[in-house]
Amino acid sequence: QVQLVESGGGLVQPGGSLRLSCALSGSIFRLYAMNWYRQAPGKQRELVAGITSGGSTNLADSVKGRFTISRDNAKNTVYLQMNSLKPEDTAVYYCNAGFPGTRLDYWGQGTQVTVSS
Repeated sequence: QVQLVESGGGLVQPGGSLRLSCALSGSIFRLYAMNWYRQAPGKQRELVAGITSGGSTNLADSVKGRFTISRDNAKNTVYLQMNSLKPEDTAVYYCNAGFPGTRLDYWGQGTQVTVSS
């Protein structure tokens, strides 16, 4: 059974940094496309960043230049480095794994990120 476990959330001041991690177990990590989504109170869940099994990345316009997504296949882990954080980045961040060409789709439990002074 595929499981995703996120870590690294917390409270940070505006302009600060956090790094989120998401570890996948129960399957072959390197085959999955990995994504980070976020959901702020009263808003729909939105895609923040994605990385394919081949390492190609995409970022939402709202985080370009501030966030970076990366993966370490040896550690079965995907990261989201978040710099220059803003209050509007406050949300629950979710890790997602998708197996290309299938409907296999898995979610982590979410980790809270709060940007506030």
